[in-house]
Amino acid sequence: MAHKSDIEIAREASKKPIQEIGAKLGIPSESLLPYGHDKAKVSADFIAAQKGKDDGKLILVTAINPTPAGEGKTTTTVGLGDGLNRIGRKAAICIREASLGPCFGMKGGAAGGGYAQVVPMEDMNLHFTGDFHAITSAHNLLSAMIDNHIYWGNAQDIDIRRVTWRRVMDMNDRALREIVASLGGVANGFPREAGFDITVASEVMAILCLANDLEDLEKRLGDIIVAYRRDRSPVTCRDIKADGAMAVLLKDAMQPNLVQTLENNPAFVHGGPFANIAHGCNSVVATKTALKLADYVVTEAGFGADLGAEKFMDIKCRKAGIAPDAVVIVATVRAMKMNGGVKKEDLGIEDVEAVQRGCANLGRHIENVKSFGVPAVVAINHFVTDTEAEIAAVKDYVASLGSEAVLCKHWALGSEGIAELAERIAEIADSGMAQFSTLYPDDMPLFEKIETIAKRIYRADEVLADKKIRDQLRQWEEAGFGDLPVCMAKTQYSFSTDPNLRGAPTGHSVPVREVRLSAGAGFIVVICGQIMTMPGLPRTPSAEAIHLNEQGLIEGLF
Repeated sequence: MAHKSDIEIAREASKKPIQEIGAKLGIPSESLLPYGHDKAKVSADFIAAQKGKDDGKLILVTAINPTPAGEGKTTTTVGLGDGLNRIGRKAAICIREASLGPCFGMKGGAAGGGYAQVVPMEDMNLHFTGDFHAITSAHNLLSAMIDNHIYWGNAQDIDIRRVTWRRVMDMNDRALREIVASLGGVANGFPREAGFDITVASEVMAILCLANDLEDLEKRLGDIIVAYRRDRSPVTCRDIKADGAMAVLLKDAMQPNLVQTLENNPAFVHGGPFANIAHGCNSVVATKTALKLADYVVTEAGFGADLGAEKFMDIKCRKAGIAPDAVVIVATVRAMKMNGGVKKEDLGIEDVEAVQRGCANLGRHIENVKSFGVPAVVAINHFVTDTEAEIAAVKDYVASLGSEAVLCKHWALGSEGIAELAERIAEIADSGMAQFSTLYPDDMPLFEKIETIAKRIYRADEVLADKKIRDQLRQWEEAGFGDLPVCMAKTQYSFSTDPNLRGAPTGHSVPVREVRLSAGAGFIVVICGQIMTMPGLPRTPSAEAIHLNEQGLIEGLF
């Protein structure tokens, strides 16, 4: 029997008015700013009034390195939130908003799947409440004001060869990675090299996701370093006088979005920095708000635990003053087989030995998560082709590491299929077992922070960085930025910087190509290997299959 597609399931959802969803968390209707009937923003005044309340338990969902076989991290996040509510716990989920780039590219949407989805699925994967458009506009307003400042006399004495602020758009477009701006004569300004990043790599996105409120947001925006003068001193967004107008554009975007799961449980969907080129977590304000309103908050961090979970711990938790009480690592039998050398077209054939070979990748992630002092449980996201022997192989391997794995069938059964994991995670979160600590202290030198992540999380032998990069890091330390965490930008497909190197590689090197100072967000971006901050579209982009049918309904989203 053919299974219904995600969009077909989402379209059949029995949604409740968003005011009823807010009421489950004690949010009065006057504190909701509705966008239609099924989504709303939670007002800043209501959020501010919750500050004195105790926090609930925080549960992080992460995963193995992604493979073409699929893992289902967001699906598991949504399913676990539903599962906790099913067993009588007051739970909310917190996930990121979807970028149009991967939606029309290769990865697809970001609302979960099967019977563990957040709705309205189409809205979430497209324009939603306009947050990404606001971030794009605020970012590019600053770009325009920098060039305008230079055009009208350059009072800040900006060296136009050292303008570091690039433009952004929320789409994959490799043609815009490197451009020359202001061509066409005197009226158009001074020609210079420039380029575009995707919106989810914007420092404005990172700032919105790390800021505590509008005042903090505007301060962080003002701290952005956009260029350097001829004497090498930094020029900030505040110097250009763009911070106030940018905060105005972001005023509504700063307020978290409330929607619902297929089972009508509350879900905060807010912010969306990529995990391979940014810090990969939903907004601090959404997570902190959920912790004040629910007894359990299930959130996720992008891609594998080597990227998303590490940044969640070392950047988001460090900056926000929060800590996870338990971690779920999502894996699939199919992905284990692919890590074990099986081709995608052969994944439906039972191969216990391949599962056992591929489990090394899962084992590395379990060890890494435990190194932060947080207990980890593996969620085996079930596929109909999984055999009992293959499932047993994963469970046995995880048990040999002193952890446990639970089979989860939430994709097909919703909360009923993940109730066992919900019971176990609630028990662990309530136990107080977690003794959370970050991977490195604030006062460790920047290059040593990079080495610590590369060696302890990626298991690399060395970090390769030329003198120019090392000198730049030292200059930032001398300028007072040495206490910042580092945000590693590397491929999500491997522990190494080679996307084709699956499993649990050792003996590799991490080449650092570039470092960028995100002074407003409060971290150093370390670009490794061939990672691109403006992705390209694949040979056959998902956009080719997306269209409106005869009834005017969207087809092709997934």
